[in-house]
Amino acid sequence: MTLKAILYLLCLFAAGLSGASAQTLAQARKLYEAGRYAEAKPVFQRFVKQVPSNGNYNLWYGVCCLQTGDAATAVKHLEVAVRRRIPSGQLWLGQAYDKVYRFEDAIQTFEDYTADLKRRRRSTQEADSLMGIFRTHLRMFKGVEHVCVIDSFVVAKANFLDAYRLSSQAGKLVPYADYFPFSARRGTTVYENELGNKVLYSEAGAQGRQHLRSSSRLLDKWTHGAALSLPVPDSVNTAYPYLMSDGITLYYACDGPESLGGYDIFVTRYNTNTDSYLRPDNVGMPFNSPYNDYMYVVDEYANLGWFASDRHQPADSVCIYVFIPNATKQVYNYEQMEQKQLRSLAALHALRDTWTDRTQVAQAQERLHQARQNARHGTGKQPAFEFVIDDRHTYYKEEDFHSAQALSLFREYREKSEALHHQQSQLDDMRRRFAKADEAGQANLRPAIVDLEKRVRKLEADVEQGAKQARNAEIEAL
Repeated sequence: MTLKAILYLLCLFAAGLSGASAQTLAQARKLYEAGRYAEAKPVFQRFVKQVPSNGNYNLWYGVCCLQTGDAATAVKHLEVAVRRRIPSGQLWLGQAYDKVYRFEDAIQTFEDYTADLKRRRRSTQEADSLMGIFRTHLRMFKGVEHVCVIDSFVVAKANFLDAYRLSSQAGKLVPYADYFPFSARRGTTVYENELGNKVLYSEAGAQGRQHLRSSSRLLDKWTHGAALSLPVPDSVNTAYPYLMSDGITLYYACDGPESLGGYDIFVTRYNTNTDSYLRPDNVGMPFNSPYNDYMYVVDEYANLGWFASDRHQPADSVCIYVFIPNATKQVYNYEQMEQKQLRSLAALHALRDTWTDRTQVAQAQERLHQARQNARHGTGKQPAFEFVIDDRHTYYKEEDFHSAQALSLFREYREKSEALHHQQSQLDDMRRRFAKADEAGQANLRPAIVDLEKRVRKLEADVEQGAKQARNAEIEAL
């Protein structure tokens, strides 16, 4: 033991007589055991600085770093804990390696960990499960896509869609709460296609999980929101949809077992023969990471792509990445590349490392600049709605109305439309529950369904009449 360590322990003993320092460590341990890592972290950091070789201090501080998003710092301290043979050190170190893309090191650490568990006749179930995840991540790492990322910027997570600058031909993205202001349900985002006759969105079901739904407009009516026929289990969240202009290719985010961590971006395609979507594919790195990655959009008209990620960001922020879409997927050569460089490319640590054609980058940055200018001057602003007045007039914002009476009637019409959509969703849910219920359950649900069907029919008539009244009032003012 070093002289410094001896002196520190003597100081701890002396302080322990008054209970001051010992109480501070005890409080940190309680916070740690309660999962309040951010609060415990500063105390453990102080103890690690005072006794850098203490294995327990390094373990506790390393876990706090890992759980608060600082995996790189966690690795250094957890390695000390493992060298000091602290129990559970390998469990946490392997997870920290995974977060910093050192997947082979994570696997090796867990191979040693499971071997030790077997020697002690302990269960390896948790370790085996994590080992499978690490192996999946390593397979993804061997196929990192070569994509040119031209820019990134950090924005508030609460209104991150404001950072997307899409051309009108690419459709529009709207927060769920803005698109369905009268809905009692929770959702993430809504995608409306460029024709304004189809929307895709996610909405929380009875269990609180987000699931993708779609609705189409037929004349002035929207169809009931229907669940997308994706081949994914109901136990996972699916959200943040974007449909390409071909009407077939769908990008969305999912937090299922095939994700690197949290939400990952997936792509699937619609099969017209079976009226369902094909098995989704994880789009891989660098788009996906051990953190949350979502809202993948390709604006074919501007030749720009966008996606959001909370990798290395505080809880209230998200980073928006802008990239040049590839016509075909190209991957880096895993066998020939230096591993540190490939990790940097997979994690998008340095965007300039992805720039192989400076002319292409400059052109893309000019397109991005133009998209921002269009948004600033209103030419790229997405319409709030689309309301047909007659063959020559279609309104996209309230300022388009000439008649105050027509505007008032239109607002009433929109409120009733949202109420109708909400009640239609409730009716769909009740019908699904009825189909799965036993005889007693069906008997309980039947009166409620009949009552709700009457209310929906009444609202449908009110909505249709409201649209006509608003339209006629405006026509008189033209």
